[in-house]
Amino acid sequence: MQIIEELLQDIPLPNMVKVKQKFPAPEIMDVEKAVHEAIQDAGVLSRISTGDRVAIAVGSRGVADIPILTRELVHAVKSVGGNPFIVPAMGSHGGATAQGQIEVLEQLGVTESFVEAPILSSMDVVEVGRLPNGLPVYTDKYAYEADKVIVINRIKPHTAFRGRVESGLMKMITIGLGKQKGAEAAHAYSFKYMAEHVPEMAKITLSKVPIIFGLGTIENAYDRPAKIVAVPAEKFEQVEPELLLEAKRLMPRILFDPIDVLIVDEIGKDISGDGMDPNITGRYATPYASGGPEVTRIVVLGLTEKTHGNANGIGLADITTKKVFQQIEWEKGYANALTSTVVGTVKVPMFMETEELAVKAAIKTCNTFDMNKVRVVRIQNTLHLKEIWISESLLSEGTNREDIEILSEPAPIQLR
Repeated sequence: MQIIEELLQDIPLPNMVKVKQKFPAPEIMDVEKAVHEAIQDAGVLSRISTGDRVAIAVGSRGVADIPILTRELVHAVKSVGGNPFIVPAMGSHGGATAQGQIEVLEQLGVTESFVEAPILSSMDVVEVGRLPNGLPVYTDKYAYEADKVIVINRIKPHTAFRGRVESGLMKMITIGLGKQKGAEAAHAYSFKYMAEHVPEMAKITLSKVPIIFGLGTIENAYDRPAKIVAVPAEKFEQVEPELLLEAKRLMPRILFDPIDVLIVDEIGKDISGDGMDPNITGRYATPYASGGPEVTRIVVLGLTEKTHGNANGIGLADITTKKVFQQIEWEKGYANALTSTVVGTVKVPMFMETEELAVKAAIKTCNTFDMNKVRVVRIQNTLHLKEIWISESLLSEGTNREDIEILSEPAPIQLR
Protein backbone atom coordinates (compact mmCIF):
# COMPACT_ATOMS: atom_id res chain seq x y z
CA MET A 1 0.00 0.00 0.00
CA GLN A 2 3.05 2.27 0.32
CA ILE A 3 3.14 2.98 -3.41
CA ILE A 4 -0.53 4.05 -3.28
CA GLU A 5 0.17 6.48 -0.45
CA GLU A 6 3.11 7.89 -2.39
CA LEU A 7 0.99 8.39 -5.50
CA LEU A 8 -1.67 10.23 -3.52
CA GLN A 9 0.36 12.09 -0.90
CA ASP A 10 0.39 15.40 -2.77
CA ILE A 11 -3.28 15.42 -3.74
CA PRO A 12 -4.93 18.39 -1.95
CA LEU A 13 -8.15 17.88 0.02
CA PRO A 14 -10.60 20.78 -0.20
CA ASN A 15 -12.12 22.69 2.67
CA MET A 16 -15.84 21.97 2.88
CA VAL A 17 -18.87 24.14 3.63
CA LYS A 18 -22.19 22.91 5.01
CA VAL A 19 -25.23 24.21 3.11
CA LYS A 20 -28.98 23.75 3.19
CA GLN A 21 -30.81 22.99 -0.07
CA LYS A 22 -34.33 24.42 -0.25
CA PHE A 23 -37.09 22.74 -2.24
CA PRO A 24 -40.87 23.22 -2.50
CA ALA A 25 -42.09 20.74 0.09
CA PRO A 26 -45.79 20.25 0.82
CA GLU A 27 -46.14 17.93 3.81
CA ILE A 28 -48.94 16.01 5.51
CA MET A 29 -48.67 16.74 9.22
CA ASP A 30 -51.29 14.23 10.45
CA VAL A 31 -50.58 10.99 8.60
CA GLU A 32 -53.08 8.93 10.59
CA LYS A 33 -55.93 11.28 9.69
CA ALA A 34 -54.83 11.50 6.05
CA VAL A 35 -54.97 7.71 5.63
CA HIS A 36 -58.58 7.54 6.77
CA GLU A 37 -59.58 10.59 4.73
CA ALA A 38 -58.03 9.06 1.60
CA ILE A 39 -59.88 5.78 2.12
CA GLN A 40 -63.14 7.60 2.79
CA ASP A 41 -62.75 9.83 -0.28
CA ALA A 42 -62.22 6.78 -2.50
CA GLY A 43 -65.23 4.95 -1.05
CA VAL A 44 -63.45 1.61 -1.09
CA LEU A 45 -64.15 0.17 2.36
CA SER A 46 -67.58 -1.01 1.18
CA ARG A 47 -65.72 -3.61 -0.88
CA ILE A 48 -64.87 -5.49 2.33
CA SER A 49 -67.51 -7.78 3.83
CA THR A 50 -67.72 -8.89 7.45
CA GLY A 51 -65.37 -11.80 8.05
CA ASP A 52 -63.24 -11.22 4.94
CA ARG A 53 -59.59 -12.18 5.27
CA VAL A 54 -57.79 -9.14 3.91
CA ALA A 55 -54.14 -9.33 2.86
CA ILE A 56 -52.28 -6.03 3.14
CA ALA A 57 -49.14 -6.06 0.97
CA VAL A 58 -46.19 -4.13 2.40
CA GLY A 59 -42.86 -3.74 0.64
CA SER A 60 -39.23 -3.23 1.58
CA ARG A 61 -38.57 0.26 0.25
CA GLY A 62 -38.07 3.28 2.47
CA VAL A 63 -41.65 4.61 2.54
CA ALA A 64 -42.04 7.43 5.05
CA ASP A 65 -44.19 6.43 8.04
CA ILE A 66 -44.85 2.96 6.62
CA PRO A 67 -45.65 1.55 10.09
CA ILE A 68 -48.34 4.22 10.59
CA LEU A 69 -49.73 3.76 7.09
CA THR A 70 -49.99 0.02 7.67
CA ARG A 71 -51.48 0.27 11.16
CA GLU A 72 -54.16 2.74 10.10
CA LEU A 73 -55.06 0.59 7.11
CA VAL A 74 -55.41 -2.36 9.51
CA HIS A 75 -57.70 -0.25 11.71
CA ALA A 76 -59.79 0.74 8.68
CA VAL A 77 -60.21 -2.90 7.60
CA LYS A 78 -61.19 -3.94 11.12
CA SER A 79 -63.72 -1.09 11.32
CA VAL A 80 -65.89 -2.80 8.68
CA GLY A 81 -65.50 -6.31 10.07
CA GLY A 82 -62.53 -7.50 8.02
CA ASN A 83 -59.73 -9.69 9.37
CA PRO A 84 -56.48 -8.10 8.12
CA PHE A 85 -53.05 -9.70 7.90
CA ILE A 86 -49.75 -8.51 6.44
CA VAL A 87 -47.87 -10.15 3.58
CA PRO A 88 -44.37 -9.05 2.60
CA ALA A 89 -44.42 -7.84 -1.01
CA MET A 90 -40.78 -7.33 -1.86
CA GLY A 91 -39.75 -9.65 -4.67
CA SER A 92 -36.40 -11.23 -3.82
CA HIS A 93 -35.45 -8.89 -0.99
CA GLY A 94 -34.67 -10.19 2.47
CA GLY A 95 -32.38 -12.80 0.96
CA ALA A 96 -35.39 -14.27 -0.89
CA THR A 97 -36.48 -16.13 2.27
CA ALA A 98 -39.72 -15.97 4.23
CA GLN A 99 -37.96 -15.19 7.52
CA GLY A 100 -35.68 -12.68 5.83
CA GLN A 101 -38.69 -10.77 4.53
CA ILE A 102 -40.27 -10.68 7.99
CA GLU A 103 -37.01 -9.25 9.30
CA VAL A 104 -37.03 -6.55 6.61
CA LEU A 105 -40.53 -5.51 7.70
CA GLU A 106 -39.47 -5.48 11.34
CA GLN A 107 -36.50 -3.24 10.51
CA LEU A 108 -38.95 -0.83 8.91
CA GLY A 109 -41.04 -0.85 12.10
CA VAL A 110 -43.81 -3.01 10.65
CA THR A 111 -44.15 -5.48 13.51
CA GLU A 112 -47.19 -7.49 14.51
CA SER A 113 -47.45 -5.65 17.81
CA PHE A 114 -47.31 -2.18 16.24
CA VAL A 115 -49.64 -2.69 13.29
CA GLU A 116 -51.95 -4.96 15.33
CA ALA A 117 -52.16 -7.69 12.71
CA PRO A 118 -50.32 -10.97 12.02
CA ILE A 119 -47.59 -11.21 9.39
CA LEU A 120 -47.84 -14.23 7.09
CA SER A 121 -44.66 -14.66 5.10
CA SER A 122 -43.94 -17.29 2.47
CA MET A 123 -42.02 -17.46 -0.79
CA ASP A 124 -44.72 -19.74 -2.23
CA VAL A 125 -46.47 -18.28 -5.26
CA VAL A 126 -49.31 -19.11 -7.64
CA GLU A 127 -49.03 -18.64 -11.39
CA VAL A 128 -52.01 -16.51 -12.41
CA GLY A 129 -51.32 -16.12 -16.12
CA ARG A 130 -48.79 -15.48 -18.87
CA LEU A 131 -47.94 -12.63 -21.20
CA PRO A 132 -48.25 -13.26 -24.96
CA ASN A 133 -44.45 -13.66 -25.05
CA GLY A 134 -44.70 -16.51 -22.54
CA LEU A 135 -43.49 -14.75 -19.40
CA PRO A 136 -45.32 -16.17 -16.36
CA VAL A 137 -47.11 -13.92 -13.87
CA TYR A 138 -47.00 -14.95 -10.19
CA THR A 139 -48.57 -13.77 -6.98
CA ASP A 140 -48.03 -14.49 -3.29
CA LYS A 141 -49.98 -17.59 -2.23
CA TYR A 142 -51.34 -16.00 0.94
CA ALA A 143 -52.61 -13.02 -1.04
CA TYR A 144 -54.10 -15.26 -3.73
CA GLU A 145 -56.04 -17.22 -1.11
CA ALA A 146 -57.28 -14.10 0.71
CA ASP A 147 -60.79 -12.76 0.21
CA LYS A 148 -59.47 -9.26 -0.53
CA VAL A 149 -56.05 -7.69 -1.10
CA ILE A 150 -54.79 -4.12 -0.54
CA VAL A 151 -51.34 -2.86 -1.54
CA ILE A 152 -49.33 0.00 -0.04
CA ASN A 153 -46.49 1.72 -1.86
CA ARG A 154 -44.81 5.01 -2.61
CA ILE A 155 -45.08 6.28 -6.19
CA LYS A 156 -41.74 7.53 -7.51
CA PRO A 157 -39.36 7.37 -10.50
CA HIS A 158 -37.65 4.04 -11.07
CA THR A 159 -33.89 3.76 -11.01
CA ALA A 160 -33.47 1.69 -14.18
CA PHE A 161 -36.26 2.45 -16.68
CA ARG A 162 -38.73 5.12 -17.77
CA GLY A 163 -42.41 4.60 -18.51
CA ARG A 164 -45.97 5.75 -17.80
CA VAL A 165 -45.74 3.81 -14.54
CA GLU A 166 -42.46 3.13 -12.78
CA SER A 167 -42.13 2.42 -9.05
CA GLY A 168 -45.55 2.35 -7.48
CA LEU A 169 -48.72 0.34 -7.05
CA MET A 170 -48.60 -1.61 -10.33
CA LYS A 171 -44.96 -2.55 -9.86
CA MET A 172 -45.82 -3.63 -6.31
CA ILE A 173 -48.45 -5.98 -7.73
CA THR A 174 -46.20 -7.55 -10.36
CA ILE A 175 -42.79 -7.71 -8.70
CA GLY A 176 -43.45 -7.20 -4.99
CA LEU A 177 -46.34 -9.65 -4.65
CA GLY A 178 -44.72 -11.91 -7.22
CA LYS A 179 -41.94 -12.68 -4.72
CA GLN A 180 -38.64 -14.01 -6.06
CA LYS A 181 -40.24 -15.90 -8.96
CA GLY A 182 -42.33 -12.93 -10.02
CA ALA A 183 -39.40 -10.55 -9.80
CA GLU A 184 -37.28 -12.95 -11.83
CA ALA A 185 -39.94 -13.25 -14.53
CA ALA A 186 -40.51 -9.49 -14.75
CA HIS A 187 -36.78 -8.87 -15.19
CA ALA A 188 -36.13 -11.79 -17.54
CA TYR A 189 -36.06 -9.71 -20.74
CA SER A 190 -34.14 -6.85 -19.10
CA PHE A 191 -35.26 -3.37 -18.11
CA LYS A 192 -35.58 -2.51 -21.81
CA TYR A 193 -39.10 -3.96 -21.75
CA MET A 194 -40.03 -3.20 -18.14
CA ALA A 195 -42.18 -0.19 -19.04
CA GLU A 196 -44.37 -2.56 -21.09
CA HIS A 197 -44.22 -5.60 -18.85
CA VAL A 198 -45.11 -3.99 -15.51
CA PRO A 199 -48.58 -2.73 -16.54
CA GLU A 200 -49.35 -5.78 -18.67
CA MET A 201 -48.43 -8.19 -15.87
CA ALA A 202 -50.34 -6.05 -13.37
CA LYS A 203 -53.50 -6.28 -15.51
CA ILE A 204 -53.30 -10.06 -15.41
CA THR A 205 -52.82 -10.09 -11.64
CA LEU A 206 -55.70 -7.64 -11.15
CA SER A 207 -57.97 -9.94 -13.16
CA LYS A 208 -57.07 -13.02 -11.11
CA VAL A 209 -56.36 -11.72 -7.58
CA PRO A 210 -59.00 -9.94 -5.44
CA ILE A 211 -57.11 -6.64 -5.17
CA ILE A 212 -59.63 -3.96 -4.19
CA PHE A 213 -57.48 -0.83 -3.85
CA GLY A 214 -54.03 0.56 -3.27
CA LEU A 215 -52.83 3.11 -0.75
CA GLY A 216 -50.30 5.28 -2.57
CA THR A 217 -48.04 7.98 -1.22
CA ILE A 218 -45.99 10.74 -2.77
CA GLU A 219 -43.09 12.16 -0.79
CA ASN A 220 -41.59 15.61 -0.78
CA ALA A 221 -37.93 16.46 -1.24
CA TYR A 222 -37.23 15.85 2.44
CA ASP A 223 -38.54 12.27 2.50
CA ARG A 224 -41.86 13.16 4.14
CA PRO A 225 -45.41 12.35 2.96
CA ALA A 226 -46.76 15.04 0.65
CA LYS A 227 -49.85 13.19 -0.54
CA ILE A 228 -51.74 10.04 0.42
CA VAL A 229 -54.38 8.61 -1.90
CA ALA A 230 -56.50 5.48 -2.01
CA VAL A 231 -56.83 4.27 -5.59
CA PRO A 232 -59.53 1.75 -6.56
CA ALA A 233 -57.95 -1.22 -8.33
CA GLU A 234 -59.74 -0.55 -11.61
CA LYS A 235 -58.25 2.97 -11.73
CA PHE A 236 -54.59 2.07 -11.20
CA GLU A 237 -53.67 2.42 -14.88
CA GLN A 238 -55.44 5.78 -15.14
CA VAL A 239 -54.34 7.40 -11.88
CA GLU A 240 -50.78 6.18 -11.30
CA PRO A 241 -49.16 7.99 -14.29
CA GLU A 242 -50.55 11.29 -12.96
CA LEU A 243 -49.17 10.57 -9.49
CA LEU A 244 -45.78 9.68 -10.99
CA LEU A 245 -45.53 13.05 -12.73
CA GLU A 246 -46.38 14.77 -9.46
CA ALA A 247 -43.77 12.71 -7.61
CA LYS A 248 -41.10 13.68 -10.16
CA ARG A 249 -41.87 17.38 -9.67
CA LEU A 250 -41.34 17.05 -5.91
CA MET A 251 -38.14 15.02 -6.02
CA PRO A 252 -35.02 16.46 -4.42
CA ARG A 253 -31.76 16.80 -6.30
CA ILE A 254 -28.22 18.02 -5.89
CA LEU A 255 -28.35 21.68 -6.87
CA PHE A 256 -24.72 21.78 -8.04
CA ASP A 257 -23.84 20.50 -11.49
CA PRO A 258 -21.38 19.39 -12.81
CA ILE A 259 -19.59 17.62 -9.96
CA ASP A 260 -16.01 16.39 -10.10
CA VAL A 261 -16.28 14.16 -7.03
CA LEU A 262 -19.46 13.04 -5.27
CA ILE A 263 -18.86 11.56 -1.81
CA VAL A 264 -21.68 9.34 -0.53
CA ASP A 265 -21.30 8.51 3.16
CA GLU A 266 -23.58 5.45 3.02
CA ILE A 267 -25.51 3.27 0.59
CA GLY A 268 -28.01 0.51 1.31
CA LYS A 269 -31.11 -1.34 0.18
CA ASP A 270 -33.09 0.68 2.72
CA ILE A 271 -32.04 3.82 0.82
CA SER A 272 -32.64 2.63 -2.75
CA GLY A 273 -32.88 -0.58 -4.70
CA ASP A 274 -29.56 0.42 -6.21
CA GLY A 275 -28.04 1.38 -2.85
CA MET A 276 -27.89 5.01 -3.94
CA ASP A 277 -30.64 6.44 -6.13
CA PRO A 278 -29.36 7.02 -9.67
CA ASN A 279 -31.95 9.76 -10.08
CA ILE A 280 -29.87 11.70 -7.54
CA THR A 281 -26.34 10.62 -8.51
CA GLY A 282 -26.84 10.59 -12.28
CA ARG A 283 -25.15 7.16 -12.41
CA TYR A 284 -27.44 4.43 -13.79
CA ALA A 285 -27.04 0.67 -14.05
CA THR A 286 -28.95 0.44 -17.34
CA PRO A 287 -29.19 2.59 -20.49
CA TYR A 288 -32.98 2.77 -20.13
CA ALA A 289 -33.09 5.64 -17.62
CA SER A 290 -31.37 8.99 -17.42
CA GLY A 291 -31.29 12.26 -15.53
CA GLY A 292 -29.44 13.84 -12.64
CA PRO A 293 -26.12 15.70 -12.44
CA GLU A 294 -22.97 15.12 -14.45
CA VAL A 295 -20.62 13.39 -12.00
CA THR A 296 -17.09 12.30 -12.87
CA ARG A 297 -16.19 10.22 -9.78
CA ILE A 298 -18.34 8.70 -7.03
CA VAL A 299 -16.83 7.62 -3.70
CA VAL A 300 -18.81 5.42 -1.28
CA LEU A 301 -17.61 5.48 2.33
CA GLY A 302 -20.02 3.12 4.08
CA LEU A 303 -23.00 0.75 4.15
CA THR A 304 -26.12 1.47 6.19
CA GLU A 305 -26.74 -0.71 9.22
CA LYS A 306 -30.15 -1.77 7.88
CA THR A 307 -28.74 -3.11 4.61
CA HIS A 308 -27.01 -5.89 6.59
CA GLY A 309 -24.10 -6.22 4.20
CA ASN A 310 -26.12 -6.01 1.01
CA ALA A 311 -23.96 -3.70 -1.10
CA ASN A 312 -26.05 -3.86 -4.27
CA GLY A 313 -25.19 -0.61 -6.05
CA ILE A 314 -21.55 -0.49 -4.99
CA GLY A 315 -20.70 -1.21 -8.63
CA LEU A 316 -22.03 2.23 -9.57
CA ALA A 317 -19.25 3.81 -7.49
CA ASP A 318 -15.72 4.35 -8.74
CA ILE A 319 -13.90 4.09 -5.43
CA THR A 320 -14.69 2.80 -1.94
CA THR A 321 -12.81 1.73 1.20
CA LYS A 322 -11.40 -1.53 2.49
CA LYS A 323 -13.84 -1.30 5.41
CA VAL A 324 -16.81 -1.32 3.04
CA PHE A 325 -15.31 -4.21 1.06
CA GLN A 326 -14.96 -6.27 4.25
CA GLN A 327 -18.58 -5.59 5.27
CA ILE A 328 -20.08 -6.90 2.04
CA GLU A 329 -22.20 -10.07 2.25
CA TRP A 330 -21.85 -11.10 -1.34
CA GLU A 331 -24.71 -13.55 -1.62
CA LYS A 332 -27.30 -10.86 -0.78
CA GLY A 333 -26.26 -8.54 -3.57
CA TYR A 334 -25.75 -11.45 -5.93
CA ALA A 335 -29.34 -12.60 -5.29
CA ASN A 336 -30.57 -9.16 -6.38
CA ALA A 337 -28.30 -9.16 -9.44
CA LEU A 338 -29.34 -12.63 -10.55
CA THR A 339 -33.02 -11.75 -10.13
CA SER A 340 -32.84 -8.37 -11.88
CA THR A 341 -30.28 -9.61 -14.47
CA VAL A 342 -28.30 -6.41 -13.83
CA VAL A 343 -24.81 -7.46 -12.73
CA GLY A 344 -22.99 -4.13 -12.88
CA THR A 345 -24.42 -3.09 -9.51
CA VAL A 346 -22.45 -5.77 -7.66
CA LYS A 347 -19.07 -5.27 -9.29
CA VAL A 348 -16.37 -4.10 -6.92
CA PRO A 349 -14.78 -0.69 -7.47
CA MET A 350 -11.21 0.13 -6.51
CA PHE A 351 -10.99 0.23 -2.71
CA MET A 352 -8.53 2.13 -0.55
CA GLU A 353 -7.20 1.54 2.93
CA THR A 354 -8.76 4.72 4.36
CA GLU A 355 -11.50 7.24 3.55
CA GLU A 356 -8.85 9.91 2.99
CA LEU A 357 -7.05 7.81 0.39
CA ALA A 358 -10.37 7.00 -1.30
CA VAL A 359 -11.28 10.67 -1.69
CA LYS A 360 -7.77 11.59 -2.81
CA ALA A 361 -7.92 8.82 -5.44
CA ALA A 362 -11.20 10.24 -6.74
CA ILE A 363 -9.75 13.75 -6.94
CA LYS A 364 -6.62 12.50 -8.69
CA THR A 365 -8.61 10.62 -11.32
CA CYS A 366 -11.41 13.14 -11.96
CA ASN A 367 -9.29 15.01 -14.52
CA THR A 368 -10.06 18.46 -13.18
CA PHE A 369 -7.86 21.24 -14.59
CA ASP A 370 -6.99 22.54 -11.11
CA MET A 371 -7.09 20.17 -8.11
CA ASN A 372 -7.15 23.18 -5.78
CA LYS A 373 -10.52 24.14 -7.30
CA VAL A 374 -12.03 20.65 -7.45
CA ARG A 375 -15.86 20.59 -7.35
CA VAL A 376 -16.72 18.22 -4.50
CA VAL A 377 -20.15 17.47 -3.05
CA ARG A 378 -20.68 15.26 -0.01
CA ILE A 379 -24.04 13.76 0.98
CA GLN A 380 -25.09 11.42 3.78
CA ASN A 381 -27.12 9.30 1.36
CA THR A 382 -29.48 9.87 -1.56
CA LEU A 383 -32.56 10.06 0.69
CA HIS A 384 -31.36 12.96 2.82
CA LEU A 385 -30.39 15.97 0.74
CA LYS A 386 -31.59 18.86 2.87
CA GLU A 387 -28.14 19.51 4.32
CA ILE A 388 -25.07 18.65 2.27
CA TRP A 389 -21.41 19.66 2.11
CA ILE A 390 -19.79 21.44 -0.82
CA SER A 391 -16.16 22.25 -1.49
CA GLU A 392 -15.02 25.82 -1.02
CA SER A 393 -14.70 26.15 -4.79
CA LEU A 394 -18.53 25.95 -5.04
CA LEU A 395 -19.16 28.57 -2.37
CA SER A 396 -19.56 31.48 -4.80
CA GLU A 397 -22.24 29.54 -6.73
CA GLY A 398 -24.11 28.71 -3.54
CA THR A 399 -23.96 32.27 -2.21
CA ASN A 400 -25.79 33.61 -5.25
CA ARG A 401 -28.72 31.18 -5.08
CA GLU A 402 -32.02 31.70 -3.27
CA ASP A 403 -32.45 27.94 -2.87
CA ILE A 404 -29.11 27.53 -1.06
CA GLU A 405 -28.42 28.68 2.51
CA ILE A 406 -24.83 28.70 3.75
CA LEU A 407 -24.64 27.07 7.19
CA SER A 408 -20.93 27.05 8.05
CA GLU A 409 -17.55 28.53 7.39
CA PRO A 410 -15.09 26.54 5.25
CA ALA A 411 -13.38 23.82 7.28
CA PRO A 412 -11.09 20.85 6.55
CA ILE A 413 -12.94 17.81 5.25
CA GLN A 414 -13.52 15.21 7.96
CA LEU A 415 -12.31 11.76 6.90
CA ARG A 416 -11.00 8.67 8.62
